[in-house]
Amino acid sequence: MAGAAKAQAVAKKLTKGISKKGTRIHTKVHFYRPKTLSLERNPKYSSKSVPKKNTLDKHSIIKYPLTTESSMKLIEDSNTLVFIVDIKANKRQIKAAVKELYNIECEKVNTLITPRGLKKSYVRLSKDFDALDVANKVGVI
Repeated sequence: MAGAAKAQAVAKKLTKGISKKGTRIHTKVHFYRPKTLSLERNPKYSSKSVPKKNTLDKHSIIKYPLTTESSMKLIEDSNTLVFIVDIKANKRQIKAAVKELYNIECEKVNTLITPRGLKKSYVRLSKDFDALDVANKVGVI
């Protein structure tokens, strides 16, 4: 009978559950925040109502051609046109804009930012095109 009583006591404990009361023993000096459940974002609507439009088109990239004495000298001597361009435009965009606007091929594009905060680009034309003719067409000279 003693065995049956013991078995009954164990069964009672199992159905009731064993609780561990008392404080936790910390073995580390620092506290590490437990990793909780992080759910993936599931938005009901997009954060932007309208997709952002590209503001740098060929007309806004090239602002105007520069008509200083030094730029005229470059046109005559080294087959190069000088433009003031948008500050955010890169060399590839400048090259593409010049090609689209003036129907000319560029060999290379050099850029610099002036102390006034403008971006100046030196567009070297390929051997097939003459900078003087293009400047006349554009209205620089």
